[in-house]
Amino acid sequence: MKEETAGRPGVIGGVDTHKDLHMAAVVDEHDRVLGSGCFATTRHGYKQMLIWMRSFGELLRVGVECTGTYGAGLLRYLQQAEVRVLEVTAPDRSDRRKRGKDDTLDAENAAHAAFAGVRTVTPRTRDGMIESLRVLKVCRKTAVAARRVALQVIHNTIISAPDELREALRTMTRMQLVRTLAAWRPDLTDYRNLVQHPLNSSIK
Repeated sequence: MKEETAGRPGVIGGVDTHKDLHMAAVVDEHDRVLGSGCFATTRHGYKQMLIWMRSFGELLRVGVECTGTYGAGLLRYLQQAEVRVLEVTAPDRSDRRKRGKDDTLDAENAAHAAFAGVRTVTPRTRDGMIESLRVLKVCRKTAVAARRVALQVIHNTIISAPDELREALRTMTRMQLVRTLAAWRPDLTDYRNLVQHPLNSSIK
């Protein structure tokens, strides 16, 4: 599959994404690896990566792993540069079993996948209204889960609390319990007493 544009050979990139550094690789029109390199996950790093990839020829497309997490910033940058991006959905397990975890190999496999059009999908858009709603949904889901865990910890702690404290709290509704506990402040002069005066001042 030989691809040329404006007299330059067509090349295809692949990126194995991480939190701080991305490993990139480039293959030619015969799916042969031309080179690999490591780049920072910053806008300057993305620019260096794109310049490096284009130094091998006309960049036709780039296969990127994890475009929804570690690769989200790179995806936005490449899309703004009008580079076609394919999300590589899964690593090549056969190669990984043979050679183990290797970031360079993963980047090369991403390039091979983008070259052949296998294990790839069109990445979701990571900007605009859809992305804003996604972030809000994730934040709300996390907050609800944290609230549930906090309430479970409170109830489990009340079960083993002294009788006077437990009897006063066990009949409260969930909101009454949260508001009461949030209003309590420990008496640092009587820290050995498990049932302090905030109990008497907060519960009527």
